[in-house]
Amino acid sequence: MKLLVFAHTPPPHHGQSYMVQLMLDGFGGDHRRPGGRASLKPDQYGVKCYHVNAQVSKELEDIGDFRIGKLFLLIGFCFQAIWCHFRHGVNTMYYIPAPGKRSALYRDWIVMWLCRPFFKQIILHWHAAGMGKWLETHVQMREREFTYERFKNIDLSIVLSDYNRADAEKLLPQSIRVVSNGIPDPCPEFQEQILPLRRARFAARKKLAAGLVLSPDELKDAGHAPQIFNVFYLAHCTHEKGLFDAIQGVLLANRQLIRDGAPFTMELTVAGSFPEESEKEEFDLILSSPEGSQAIRYLGFLAGSEKKKALREADLFCFPTYYRNENQPVNLIEAMAFGLPILTTHWRSIPELLPSDYRCLVDIHSPRQIADALLTCLVGEQPEFFRELFLSNFTLEQYLSGLAEAFHSLELKDCASSTPALVPSIKTTTRPQ
Repeated sequence: MKLLVFAHTPPPHHGQSYMVQLMLDGFGGDHRRPGGRASLKPDQYGVKCYHVNAQVSKELEDIGDFRIGKLFLLIGFCFQAIWCHFRHGVNTMYYIPAPGKRSALYRDWIVMWLCRPFFKQIILHWHAAGMGKWLETHVQMREREFTYERFKNIDLSIVLSDYNRADAEKLLPQSIRVVSNGIPDPCPEFQEQILPLRRARFAARKKLAAGLVLSPDELKDAGHAPQIFNVFYLAHCTHEKGLFDAIQGVLLANRQLIRDGAPFTMELTVAGSFPEESEKEEFDLILSSPEGSQAIRYLGFLAGSEKKKALREADLFCFPTYYRNENQPVNLIEAMAFGLPILTTHWRSIPELLPSDYRCLVDIHSPRQIADALLTCLVGEQPEFFRELFLSNFTLEQYLSGLAEAFHSLELKDCASSTPALVPSIKTTTRPQ
């Protein structure tokens, strides 16, 4: 199967661009480029990608802003896609539709208007959430009708979760498939190196909570300062991503620990960049206070071995997001892979990542609930549980296999075109119970 991938890869680096890069690499690279195939078994998934890197924003801060230069870039990308259709005989186009932003919606109009007539089949992959509701509540009737006209009768919509189905269904596609995100295992050494450390720190905290003294061997096994509970935040540093709620939750938890005379303290380690200067100034003001300087550590943007080290040393991953387009955050999947307990919000698709009775899901804008959950987690969840969630549901192999199955369903549909039945909508992932 030949697939025209009209989507950008990093930079800028965020969950969507990262998942596109993983898909391209997993399917053998860009066949437009000589030697573009990755070192995989030939035709492992039966999908050949022809990539148009539709990158109109080079920096995170530039995403969503309108500039006339972006328009010319976009039109150029569309002509690249059309050229690929004629040059390589590509008849199926893969596209990631807009989140709930007008400039992004207008981008979609242009791409569909110019490209759709040249491709026999269109696949939409819904990475962001909330588009359906946004269309109903934030745009005028004419804009809504124009959007439906551009996108009606799409051959296949791929969504990340059941929550996400509403966005796809709003535009009446012929078929919908659920394929969860999946990533390469970032810590294959988990069983030998990370699990023993997690267990030792957990046991040390339980002993300290009981008023007992740790032996020298127990202190050594538990690593750095087991009495410090390391809460890790890894995301873009914004209000909507939950950074400032996480800060207030940690500060409230520390005040409670002091009042109770507990032998613990909490430290929030923050990693990520600040898209807005005003939020960086607000963060610096908190960091300069006596309470903030003792409880918060800022590492900046992390990648590679530095990010891996921070995840390995953390005791809990805190991500109380209410970002308007949040869907299935990759950072939560990474945290699971490292066996980290997760504290996050009842927001969009996120609860589907976790069991229905999971106790560390909090409401948005709720620092008090965050503090209470943090205190509970001091002697709470075991790391094997979260690692198993990752292995059972969110590996790269499951992601690529699910996408390939969804893509090839269009070929099966062509073979069965003599019958009026549509390809059924099925789920391609197993959810934790």
